Amino acid sequence: MDLLLNWFTENQTLVTGYSIKLIAAIAIFFVGQFIAKVIRKIVVKLLDKRGVDTAVISFVASLTYALVFMVAIIAAISHLGFNTTSLIAIMGAAGLAIGLALQGSLSNFASGVLIISLRPFKSGDFIEVAGIAGIVEEILIFSTTLRTGDNKSVIIPNGSITSGTITNYSTKPTRRIDLIIGVSYDANLAHTKQVLNDVVAKNTLVLKDQDVTIGVSELADNSVNLVIRPWVKSENYWPVYFDLLENIKVALDEAGIEIPYPQLSLHMKKEENHDS
Repeated sequence: MDLLLNWFTENQTLVTGYSIKLIAAIAIFFVGQFIAKVIRKIVVKLLDKRGVDTAVISFVASLTYALVFMVAIIAAISHLGFNTTSLIAIMGAAGLAIGLALQGSLSNFASGVLIISLRPFKSGDFIEVAGIAGIVEEILIFSTTLRTGDNKSVIIPNGSITSGTITNYSTKPTRRIDLIIGVSYDANLAHTKQVLNDVVAKNTLVLKDQDVTIGVSELADNSVNLVIRPWVKSENYWPVYFDLLENIKVALDEAGIEIPYPQLSLHMKKEENHDS
């Protein structure tokens, strides 16, 4: 006990100085933690105002908190007199090794950041990416989940999304339906176009303030192909699409206008017998 008291008396200045540094380091630690929490709340509010998904907000906020908190920890350790250069170098080397081992995951991470920043789509949008079409259910930092028309959940890596073409069917309030109907070469085109126009006009979901295009698009091998292009609200695309196809078939049948099958003409030549 006496030895301890003597050591403390002899090193009182050193102990006092280190204690002050320790208290200051602890203060830096807690102040840094407080600042990290404040910044995280600010990030959450900003992303929430932009309508970013809850899962994405949570991830970005947590990542921001971790980075700020890490800076506070390094500052606290540095204040204690430790050389943080070596620590940062070790962390950098470890980060490089991990990065090389997780190249695919980091690519998906970077793609997730791009999706969050550029916002080519959001939850609830109907999109087509990587050969899959469906409604966006969840956007995560490494992957995006789509719900297909037959109610399957498809998880697509974000790297596959940003490396290909993204088709978003929900960004515009209206869409154009393109239908191609083939009729017989014997059909009266003026009458046929009138029948098609009547079918489109009777559909209440077709937008009346948009022009409907009905015209001959191709003189094909077995039919004269006509294109029908009405405009509808995006959410009514498929109901109108199916309804028009059915009603066009019924109307053409009632009008006696043939929708031809593929045909093949076979010419037979009779050879005469010249034997005497």
